Parts: sequence; C-alpha cells; structure tokens
Amino acid sequence: MKRHIPNLLTFGNLFCGFLSIGYIINGDSKNATILIFIALMLDALDGRVARILGVSNDIGKELDSLADIVSFGVAPAFLVAHSYYADFGMYGLVAASLFPIFGSYRLARFNISSQDESLKHFKGVPITLAGGIVAFLVLFEKSIALGVFILIYYSLCILMVSTIKIPSFKKIGLPKNSVLITLFLIYMFYLIADKNFAQVPIFYHVALGTYILFIIVRYIKEKETRFPKTKRLLAKRFKLISKRKKK
Repeated sequence: MKRHIPNLLTFGNLFCGFLSIGYIINGDSKNATILIFIALMLDALDGRVARILGVSNDIGKELDSLADIVSFGVAPAFLVAHSYYADFGMYGLVAASLFPIFGSYRLARFNISSQDESLKHFKGVPITLAGGIVAFLVLFEKSIALGVFILIYYSLCILMVSTIKIPSFKKIGLPKNSVLITLFLIYMFYLIADKNFAQVPIFYHVALGTYILFIIVRYIKEKETRFPKTKRLLAKRFKLISKRKKK
C-alpha cells in the first residue's frame, strides 16, 4: 500500500495542472495560479515521501515527468496565452506553446541522465522552477510590461534546454522551489488580508494545508538522513562501555 502513496501525490500534481487549465479557460486566472503552486508543492513532496518510505522506482519517475509537463509546462503556457498574449488570439497561443515544447525536451533529457549527476547539479533550469516563475509573474500582470515579460518568458525557455549547470540542493535537504513557494505564500496571505477569512476560496486553504504537509515531510526527511549517523555513534559508545565492563 505504501508504495502507492507517492504516486497519489503525483496524481494530485497532475490533477491540479488539469484543473488549472479549466479555470484559465473560464477566465479565473487567480485560482488557476494557486492550483499551479499547489501542484508545485505536491511535486516537491512526492519524491521526498518516496525516499522516506523507501519505495522509489522508475514508474514514479516517469509519472512525475508526465505530471510536470501538464502542471508546469502546459498550464503556465495557457495562463500566458490568456493573460499577456490575450490580444494576439491564435498567434498568442502559438507563441506561448514554445514553453511546454522546450520543457518537455528538458524533462526527457533529465530522465536519461544518471542519478548521481542529478544529485550534484541540474543541467538547465528545471521545468518546475521555470513554470512556477511564469505563474508568479502572471500574478503581477498589471505591473510588469509586456516586453519585459516576453524577455523573461523566452529566456526561461532557452535556459531549460541549455547545458548550464545549476547546483542541486538535494544532498543538503533544501528544496529547489522553497523560495518560490514562500513568495507565493506571502502573496496568498496578502490576498487573505483583504478579505474575510470565511470568504476565502477553498484553494487558499488547500494551499496552506499542502504547505504545512510540505514542511512536515521536509523535517522528517532531514531527521531521517541524520539518524543513521546518530545510530552509529550510539553503537560505538555501547561497544566501548561493554568492553570496559568486561575488563
């Protein structure tokens, strides 16, 4: 049963991406953005939960990539097409489509790379980070000029497929998206402050609950990685005490 838990989180990531696209089509870009960030947190959770439970496998890795291309490739591109590129019609949709195309290549390249290499560094910007940045920038559509956004948008496309080595924080327990998630939470609380808490949409509560789960899993993972060292030290001390008693 426990081997399916990480996959359920991955399916949750995919579901949020799909639901986000539905909200974008219906003109609700704010809740669509929140769903992308919930997907971002679920993506940060599934791998960690799999490692904690000791159930990491190739199927989970492939499912994760399929979910990522929807939640952080297609959904952010739709968000851009219906916000910054809304006045360009079909041409805007075509221009926005480059993001998931470049992102899918980035994911395919990551899937064939060795695990040791991915622990040290990422080759190119991860699609999760790039998609999260795009979604976050769309929140400030009225404040960021179209020209500036276009420059950032296509720079991220190029950076995803580039061979630039970006340090990976997997070994030291720092999730690559933690800063982005924290910025989103600050924005979310800013929106809550403008409303009565009872009137806040359910996605705000889901996002907060997911973030709390994210913090708990991160704490457990860090404790779990330190536990073997503590166990070895205790074993050495026990052996020394046993030897002294025998003498």
